[in-house]
Amino acid sequence: MVRRNDQRRAALVDAAIEVLAQEGARGLTFRAVDKQAAVPAGTASNYFSGRDELLTQAGARVYERLQPDEATIARQRAAGRDRETYAELMRELVGRVAGFRTGYLALLELRLEATRRPELRKVLTERVRADVDANVAYHADSGLPGDAMAVKLLMLTLNWLIVEQLTLPDVFSAAEREQLVRAAVERLVVPD
Repeated sequence: MVRRNDQRRAALVDAAIEVLAQEGARGLTFRAVDKQAAVPAGTASNYFSGRDELLTQAGARVYERLQPDEATIARQRAAGRDRETYAELMRELVGRVAGFRTGYLALLELRLEATRRPELRKVLTERVRADVDANVAYHADSGLPGDAMAVKLLMLTLNWLIVEQLTLPDVFSAAEREQLVRAAVERLVVPD
């Protein structure tokens, strides 16, 4: 039996994310992952039962890596509770997500692939729903202005802004993106 190493598994999943971002879902093969991870041929096939498992693991890993670190969470909890602070938090969020370019592009590929793979769709639906619920709960506990609907609308709005920034970065300048984030918060978040 092949001994499985958790660090190697994580490196293979991270390599799968890079392959998804660079080559798309159709380019995601065990051979491509092995090459990206710089491991011997056949390594990925020892760690994953099939391509579906690799796709699912990549989707879960993207969400893990998009989570803010403890210092960011502590800073957010200590921040003010007004719309200006909210706008700053949203700018920081857009920056953090856009900063993991390959992860977000891989996630887009996974979402497209989920339209053809019911099991992947199930996993991503559960993960995204949990993310929505966690964001709404965090917001409710934070004391920031606005309600659950504002949180959901901001998620949808900012997600597309991130897609625009990563796929067609010259559509909006950095200054315009900042203005769009501020305007989204001002128009969607009703002050208490």
